[in-house]
Amino acid sequence: MATITPYSTVHLIAEAGVDPKIWNTIPSPIVIEKTKMEIEKRDVRVIIAETGEEALSILKGLIPQGAEVMNGSSTTLIEIGYDEFIAGDKTGWDLLHKKITAENNATKRAELRRKSVTADYFVSGVNAISETGEIVGCDASGSRVGAWPFAGGHLILVSGVNKIVPTLDDAFKRIRDYVYPLENVRARNAYGIPSSIGKYVVLVNERTPDRTTLILVKEALGY
Repeated sequence: MATITPYSTVHLIAEAGVDPKIWNTIPSPIVIEKTKMEIEKRDVRVIIAETGEEALSILKGLIPQGAEVMNGSSTTLIEIGYDEFIAGDKTGWDLLHKKITAENNATKRAELRRKSVTADYFVSGVNAISETGEIVGCDASGSRVGAWPFAGGHLILVSGVNKIVPTLDDAFKRIRDYVYPLENVRARNAYGIPSSIGKYVVLVNERTPDRTTLILVKEALGY
């Protein structure tokens, strides 16, 4: 079962004014299986997890000891326990995020963040998945989705099945009408500033063998 945090959807829906009945439902097993098959046609490996706890276990098993690891900001990752796990100093990984947050010089910190998208393993949530197999990510600055197309050596994506929508057009609409309002409320509450839709990335086909893995969780996670 996913961990509910102050910034989970349930706590932001009223303020964001979004409709979870349209954009945050659990699809049928048939739709989940169809979506998995369509994604795999695009040379993205898909691993189905029943719960967030299982997803975290799978994720841990995908990254070898000593690997260089970076993650994008993600409510989904928080809800499966990933942030808590990497905070415990027991991963055995070279965590670039800790190096970034430990750097007090703003210029050096920005440079480390820019280079971090080239990590051996980049871990990220997603914003929408079409039944036709496209995976869509969006953020304000590009610090997360910058790793998706090419920069990250291995890309590990984690998503609840609630992100699945019928078409790519629906994926963009989900982000505009549901994801962005929730993220905007979160950003205002967490940082005191609004968010924005800055950069989109759509994974259509993966050309590098064994590079990209999607852990698809049979729960409603994140936005």
